[in-house]
Amino acid sequence: MAAYADVYALPIPRRNLSGYRRLARRVGRIFREHGALEYREFLGDDLDAKGLVPFPRKVKLKRGEILIFAVVGFRSKSHRDRVNERVVSDPRIGRLTPDPPLFDAKRMLFGGFSTLVEA
Repeated sequence: MAAYADVYALPIPRRNLSGYRRLARRVGRIFREHGALEYREFLGDDLDAKGLVPFPRKVKLKRGEILIFAVVGFRSKSHRDRVNERVVSDPRIGRLTPDPPLFDAKRMLFGGFSTLVEA
């Protein structure tokens, strides 16, 4: 089980979902090749939380958009740093950027998290 994870939430236009899925599969394979323990992306389908702050409000989800939530697992923060360094320098990553982009990266929520509880 991963002890450290990079997590992100990303709104994308629903019309770009198939292209994004292809892109995410390629990126995931590259992360795994460089040592990530897991690479998983999830499609938001039950986001209207009653009595709580729903994700769509926080990411300002627009009409026609869908929310992607992803987790990339690592052994530790230092392991994450090494893997990310290798991924960023991998020439395949640079070739994966579509034109026009499939999403607005400025609206992506991102952070690194250490394990608090594992049950």
